[in-house]
Amino acid sequence: MNLCVDQGNSRIKIAVFDGNRLVDTYLFKRFESSLADEIFRTYPIERAIFCSVCVENDAVRTWLADHLDNYIELSYKTPIPLVNTYSTPQTLGNDRLAAAVGAYSLGAGNPLLVIDAGSAITYDLVSADGQFVGGNIAPGMKMRFCALHDYTSSLPYVEPSEKDIYELTGKDTRKAILNGVMNGILYEMEGYIRHYREIYPYLSVFLTGGNFSYFHNRLKITTFAERNLVLIGLNRILEYNV
Repeated sequence: MNLCVDQGNSRIKIAVFDGNRLVDTYLFKRFESSLADEIFRTYPIERAIFCSVCVENDAVRTWLADHLDNYIELSYKTPIPLVNTYSTPQTLGNDRLAAAVGAYSLGAGNPLLVIDAGSAITYDLVSADGQFVGGNIAPGMKMRFCALHDYTSSLPYVEPSEKDIYELTGKDTRKAILNGVMNGILYEMEGYIRHYREIYPYLSVFLTGGNFSYFHNRLKITTFAERNLVLIGLNRILEYNV
């Protein structure tokens, strides 16, 4: 079985795959090897891949090394089933690359736009013939709420709920901030999709990331929502390197 570890900015996601079949997932806000050890006791893990956007990741490395003779740590040098045409591949976030591979494994044959709504919101384009073309990085949902509070003297920090209704016009300050941030993100996403579809009429759109659930039912444009897209991509890369 395959073990895929995605260390993001705010949480660590781990998945177990049997071939291409997702068997189990785990989510850690803080990595604890004693809890993670249960994965190796439960499943016959044969190989693993590790993807991190953080500098401090020695705890996960040590944990993997304690259980496996070797594992893949994803980098721009790792062979992948895409052609990476990014001008500075060494600066490309490994999570962006893995999400692109995940989308291509699910939607090959069409141009793909991958929207990852995490700590930052990324918009990445994959061509129909499997080239990672590039993309853009925008502030994430929480970052926008924090910025309004931190860089003003009187605006409160607003904690959104998935049950909130986003209106066109706010009638109080909380709603004004909520509408401004959340509608702004929705309009941004829809704008990217619309402009890319003008160039690529058969574009498929994948939405993922820790905050994707705030948006996927509110977008007026059809998207494929897959919360485990990065993990699916990591598993595909691992299988590609067997």
